[in-house]
Amino acid sequence: MLYDVNAGIFTGHNRARSKTRFVPASTFKIPNSLIGLSVEAVGSVDDVLPYSGKPLPFDAWERDMGLREAITLSNAAIYQELARRIGVEQMRAYVARFDYGNEDIGTTVDTFWLNGPLKISAVEQARFLARLAQSKLPVSEGIQRRVREIIHLEQGENWRLYGKTGWENAPDPGVGWWVGWVQKEARIYTFALNIDIQQASDASKRVGIGRASLKTLGIL
Repeated sequence: MLYDVNAGIFTGHNRARSKTRFVPASTFKIPNSLIGLSVEAVGSVDDVLPYSGKPLPFDAWERDMGLREAITLSNAAIYQELARRIGVEQMRAYVARFDYGNEDIGTTVDTFWLNGPLKISAVEQARFLARLAQSKLPVSEGIQRRVREIIHLEQGENWRLYGKTGWENAPDPGVGWWVGWVQKEARIYTFALNIDIQQASDASKRVGIGRASLKTLGIL
């Protein structure tokens, strides 16, 4: 689903699915970062959060790191620690303030975006990201700018690409996401793609299909 923010027009595939809510998985690292900075659970995107010492799914996660590195590595454990520092009540308040999906975080602060009950649709992802891209979320402009910086992927002559992947139930079958936006000259195009991941090799298709779609639409 592509949202031309300036024109207010959606373009996409499978209208029914675009409005169907799924757990956001690691795409929630974007609002989690915004909330953590806003409530001063961390002072900056480079403040180091501690590794628990417990075995983790990936060796690269097994060390201390800040949000800038953790979002690049999609380190779930670091972001779970951030969520615990934020706390249930502050997290619930900000998720509602962001109008994020069904706004339901349940009572377990460090798993609700991985296992539910929080869910969001592709259309809702695109609208949320449009507000972030324009600094229109109800947090400071400086915090929104810092979070934009850590999800900046690459740029060309007249465009900048921002994005974050997600994978429910990784490394097992589930829903995979790629969300973000393209700033192209004075225009902003947000996007949200989700696919059914049947096997681990499907995970790479998220960005592949997304990039191909953006190119077909003349955005990249």
